Amino acid sequence: MFKQIAVSLVICALAPFATAAAVVSNVALVNLRVEGADKTHFEGPVLTRGHNITTALGGNHHCDGTNNHTNPRPGPTANSALADSKLNFDGAFFPEFDDFLISSIAGESNTDSKFWTTLLNFQFIPVGGCQQQVKTLDKVLFAFDGFGKAHILELTGPAALVAHVNEPVVLTVTDGLTGEPVQGASVNGQLSGADGKVSVTFGKKGVNGVKAQKDDSVRSNQLAFLVV
Repeated sequence: MFKQIAVSLVICALAPFATAAAVVSNVALVNLRVEGADKTHFEGPVLTRGHNITTALGGNHHCDGTNNHTNPRPGPTANSALADSKLNFDGAFFPEFDDFLISSIAGESNTDSKFWTTLLNFQFIPVGGCQQQVKTLDKVLFAFDGFGKAHILELTGPAALVAHVNEPVVLTVTDGLTGEPVQGASVNGQLSGADGKVSVTFGKKGVNGVKAQKDDSVRSNQLAFLVV
């Protein structure tokens, strides 16, 4: 729980410094999330840079955005962020694309019909994960069976994530791909309406993390509330 709290606090604290951090073009602090079929394997800030990565299936190869001549200069990438998270992952390397195809993360592997997909700021990346460069404060999401889901859920709330005991807080569930509201998503035991709005109440003080979930969708990011 406290790890997720740190995610929100660290990302928010570093927001004013995003421009300055971007000057160091080969380093980025991103918010990385890995959503498996039944659980969140990782959600937190990752400091990454472009570098070689190694997999059992693919061997050791560069992963800095210059892969397949996609970018003129090296920089941090979606796949380098995954590697720097220290999660176990695997994938074959395809020389014709000069990139890895991620096939397993945290012990959860592709099947004949379901695959790991990669999104940047809630949009599927158009190139491979070692070709897709990222920058500070980007949201990098590895989602299992992302192409097979109806929605990639995004949960938003008030700017200040502070709530009072037994006082409702209104949150919004949308499809991160389209920005459209999503009805019927569960947040803290409550279902979102046609407008995507959902009212949640916390019964005890402390830090409470909430996510939106729906059977046909990739679960959302977490919002960590300080309840007073």
